[in-house]
Amino acid sequence: MWTIKQPPKIIFGKNSVKEFSFPDKCLVITSKGARSRGWLEYADLNNTIIFDDVESNPSIETTEKIISKFQNSDFSYIVGMGGGSSMDVAKYCAFKMNKLKIMIPTTFGSGSEVTRISVLKVDGKKKSFHDDGLFADIAIIDSHFIEYSDDNIIKNSVIDACAQCTEAYDSKLANPYTKFLCNSAFDLLEEGILTKNYEKIVIGSLFDGLGFGNSSTTLGHALSYVYSNEGVSHGHALAFTTMTAHKFNNSPFYERFMKLVKKLQFEKINLNQSLDEAAELILTDRKHLDNNPKNVTKNDIINLLNNINSEMSF
Repeated sequence: MWTIKQPPKIIFGKNSVKEFSFPDKCLVITSKGARSRGWLEYADLNNTIIFDDVESNPSIETTEKIISKFQNSDFSYIVGMGGGSSMDVAKYCAFKMNKLKIMIPTTFGSGSEVTRISVLKVDGKKKSFHDDGLFADIAIIDSHFIEYSDDNIIKNSVIDACAQCTEAYDSKLANPYTKFLCNSAFDLLEEGILTKNYEKIVIGSLFDGLGFGNSSTTLGHALSYVYSNEGVSHGHALAFTTMTAHKFNNSPFYERFMKLVKKLQFEKINLNQSLDEAAELILTDRKHLDNNPKNVTKNDIINLLNNINSEMSF
């Protein structure tokens, strides 16, 4: 028996944010660039309560700061606008404050707008929180935002989506629904990358979020967090960790995924931490490793990290 969960309302299409009527009482959680990039003006959210200090790879302390600052303010909705970092913070804060949630991605890869997952740093290390209470009440996916995105942001976001849907397709938790969505997502993302078709990337990212959000990412994500903890961006890390995980798992997506990593010209990554210590930390990530299609030992992890550090460059 399988159960499918997703936000109760998903709105998508170009200019959908501009056409949406936001509630009068909102707290907008976003990053510093929201004003300069015109996001708030585009959404007509300039006159709401705004917190625009979400950092990349946000910490649990950021959520605590927001909750402490705004818990007595008069608003009914929290709007998360930005990449995965802003939406993860917004979802977590809204969950803890018992507020309704509207999620608006401005980059297309995390899938956070339609998942029950929030990734935050705890004691300097990434931790993923999973709860049905983290689902958005409304997710709005508007391709307007990708047209003004930096090429580096697009490539890191899109490879994140490619990693998620291909890992989730292989996951032990996959089912016919998630496999259909994940396979469709990768087809769209792949075509979008190869032809620079942004509309396909946006819809592929949405399918990806719905697919992996109802199954699970696996070994590639477990390996990636130790690189993220050293400052490597999430998508950049996944380009190599998911690729080597796909090879280990004999994934049907290995060759296609590798071609996209080459196409996007990611620079080699390297881990400074002791591989033994990194492997011990990765082994604690049972949410990802237990759903991997193959059993993974500590020696396997050390060998995979060594391969990423020593061999993988294009």
